Amino acid sequence: MSVLTEEIKGRIVAELRGRVDPLQYGTWFTFVEFRQAEGERVEVVFPNAYYRDWCVQNFGRALREAIESAMGPAPVEFTLSDAPPPAPVPNRVVLPTVARTTPQDYILNEHYTFENFVVGPENRLAHAAALAVSENVGRVYNPLFIHGTVGLGKTHLLQAVCHAILARQPDLDICFVSCEGFVNHYIESLKRGQVEAFRRKYRSLDVLLLDDIHFLQRKEGSQEEFFHTFNALHEAHRQIILSSDSPAKDIPTLEERLVSRFKWGMEVRIDTPSFESRVAILRMKAEMRGKTVRDEVLQFIAQHVDTNIRELEGAIVKVIGLASLSNVAIDLDFAKETLKDTIRAHPGSFTVSMNDIQKAVAEFFNLKIADLQSRKRTKSVSLPRQIAMYVARTTLTTFSLEEIGAYFGSKHHTTVMYALERIQKKIQADPHFRALVDRIQAQVRTGG
Repeated sequence: MSVLTEEIKGRIVAELRGRVDPLQYGTWFTFVEFRQAEGERVEVVFPNAYYRDWCVQNFGRALREAIESAMGPAPVEFTLSDAPPPAPVPNRVVLPTVARTTPQDYILNEHYTFENFVVGPENRLAHAAALAVSENVGRVYNPLFIHGTVGLGKTHLLQAVCHAILARQPDLDICFVSCEGFVNHYIESLKRGQVEAFRRKYRSLDVLLLDDIHFLQRKEGSQEEFFHTFNALHEAHRQIILSSDSPAKDIPTLEERLVSRFKWGMEVRIDTPSFESRVAILRMKAEMRGKTVRDEVLQFIAQHVDTNIRELEGAIVKVIGLASLSNVAIDLDFAKETLKDTIRAHPGSFTVSMNDIQKAVAEFFNLKIADLQSRKRTKSVSLPRQIAMYVARTTLTTFSLEEIGAYFGSKHHTTVMYALERIQKKIQADPHFRALVDRIQAQVRTGG
């Protein structure tokens, strides 16, 4: 057997590239190392157990053949790296735990700031109100209730308030959480007999930002709990900021006493962005990705995608992504060709379908869509299924938990909740897994 020199390592990589699909290689082997071990063993070192188990199951033979071809027969051992993982990149919200909330209990999207929020006539009042609240915590517009249809920037504004407050008053006890997260946290507290700890946590906050408050509909127990939480915070002059897809009075089965309290402060609406705002949003989204796109391209997209900001972002990401993959310049003809099918089939809409998500995940993991929809519980199927559920919930869609479950073999909504929580925890704990999920989301957005 040859000594495992850098030259031989290069041969192993070359041999492996010849045996594995390029996309699969880029996904699974970017962080793999090859080491010489005692007894002429070759160690294949993976960043975590998930990567190791998946690669051994799906590419174990290819790895052994690549090593043997490059250096002759040798015992092969699949091991884990002893290096600590890099610090996770903050870009997703972590649902709060029962412990006291601090800025470290949740992670905000670093791009969701006031500086990156495009102000237009459709959102000027909401922006001004949010900015005023961030500068006068608990003293103006309490509660602040922001409503508008999906994808118009409500979450962006709420997180912008968090960023601004933390910059000025880093010692304040702040909690940004989705209403779904609040409800799930309450349910988990009930199960564990930790309701009092739950109440102490939320009722001692300086600032509570609750996204998608309409999720409280038809949840009587959670409404009751939030009612008392609201009262406790408001009486203590603590800041409350809420967002919803519709005005409070239009949320079905929402108790009247909650509706009346939401009106104590200021209720503002965000409307669909104007053409000028859409162009400005597209320009900013492109610049955030380090790209300068011609005005004629931005205007073309703005003319044909006129519903919400998420769809705008999906369009510009698709154009930029495909141009980068194809190594071509972004001009009007390229944009028209790239977006023609979507615009023709769904004028004014760029919402990703569940089939798009299932197809992308299935191809990524070399599975069939039927596998994701099956009752199989093997790790090779269950984890990709959970990732698909997570992507469905977070990537350019408005599917409810029940709807997502129906697409995956009539799974109960609690199964979907478990999947979301598991994937979110893995994302926070493992930067490599985060990169994997981000890559899948990018493929869904770009259709590639």
